Amino acid sequence: MEQIDLDVQLRNDKGSARVRRMRRAHLIPAVIYGGHAKPTMIQADRKSYDRIHRQHLGESLIYHLNVLDQGEKVADFPAIIKDVQLHPVTDEVIHLDFNRISLNKEIEIKVKIITKGEAIGVKRDGGTLDHTMWELEVVCLPTSIPHHIEVDITNLGIHNSIHVKDLVLPPGVRSRHDPDSVVVTVAGSMREEVAAPVEEAAATPAEPEVLKEKKKEEGEAPAAGPAKKVEAAVAAKKAEATPAAKKEEKK
Repeated sequence: MEQIDLDVQLRNDKGSARVRRMRRAHLIPAVIYGGHAKPTMIQADRKSYDRIHRQHLGESLIYHLNVLDQGEKVADFPAIIKDVQLHPVTDEVIHLDFNRISLNKEIEIKVKIITKGEAIGVKRDGGTLDHTMWELEVVCLPTSIPHHIEVDITNLGIHNSIHVKDLVLPPGVRSRHDPDSVVVTVAGSMREEVAAPVEEAAATPAEPEVLKEKKKEEGEAPAAGPAKKVEAAVAAKKAEATPAAKKEEKK
């Protein structure tokens, strides 16, 4: 991997007020860590950094830092960006942390994962692509850091996944991730997910409702059925009519 030149200036300014003035002057406050030296405070030109960031968007880079003091070079060495702080509203870079490295010593770094093609499970079957892992942490020499890791998802069907163990890494590059970690998968379509519970419910026979009678208390007479109730009503009417009939006979 090529090294990107970036000139940085030593700084002695401390405190939030001075840092704000630095940002207004289109400078990015930064710190260099690593090596056998103490952390070094520096500042980088925003335009220079933004230009590099736009040209190499999404790539893992090695910077060749030229450290200047009052316009004179005092040191130069390779470094990678360890951390980037962004403004919570504008997403503008407000601070950088660099990590000094050795080109002959392996480092651990995150590399972006990008997908290639359109999954057949999405294009043909209406599934949804679920990109679970966007970066892969790899171990390699700085000169072997890949710009990105490409994953071909063209033949990925519904409910199929690509795992870390399926990734093709360049020679000299390895990962400490769990080999079974899912990188990308194709989930089923919404129609399929909704239809499955409906079909399952239709396939299950409904259980007959069991009506339990109240337990009869001791000495309680059994309840009369519908037929017996009709007979009792007819008998009552006859009983009411009998005295009237007898009076008519006497007359």
